[in-house]
Amino acid sequence: MQSSNGRARSNGDGPERSGEYRQAQGPPFVEAPGEVCYEDPWYDALASGWGESGTVNVPPAEVPAGRRSREDGRLAAAQVYLEVQRSEAFQEVRSRYRKFVTPAVAGFFLWYVAYVVTATTAPGFMARPVVGAVNVALLAGLGQFLSTFLLTWAYARHARLRRDRAALELRWDTQELTRGATGGVS
Repeated sequence: MQSSNGRARSNGDGPERSGEYRQAQGPPFVEAPGEVCYEDPWYDALASGWGESGTVNVPPAEVPAGRRSREDGRLAAAQVYLEVQRSEAFQEVRSRYRKFVTPAVAGFFLWYVAYVVTATTAPGFMARPVVGAVNVALLAGLGQFLSTFLLTWAYARHARLRRDRAALELRWDTQELTRGATGGVS
């Protein structure tokens, strides 16, 4: 049995050296002059023409009529999605999303950076006790976790109240338009 580094394992049931293994396996795979020689046993001969020069250009075969209609349906469906993306309703949903996410991400990032910078530049302030063994650093660290949960809750609430209904209506409209464009075939 051969190990992954090309050396034979010395368990007594095979050739002891990699040269003996190659002799037992036969001559290496040799390609035409000027091309790369592959001795790799995992080399996929079917994929040997990919990206290499000197490959033969084969004209594409004629697409069967049934497949052509499916491709036409897919193109029509793609056109529906492009129309939906350009629509006023889609732009409104995206706008509502951006109006919440942009300030939320900026605020959370600033809060996180402020915590890290304060912890590294003002260790005396962060070590100041608040109540007993609880100090400012511990409260700020717990505040990071609390703000993460609050931001998640606010995002879910905003999505439920301001975007989900419009997005669901858009999805249903898109599915109906796509179904009509593909002739009921998905």
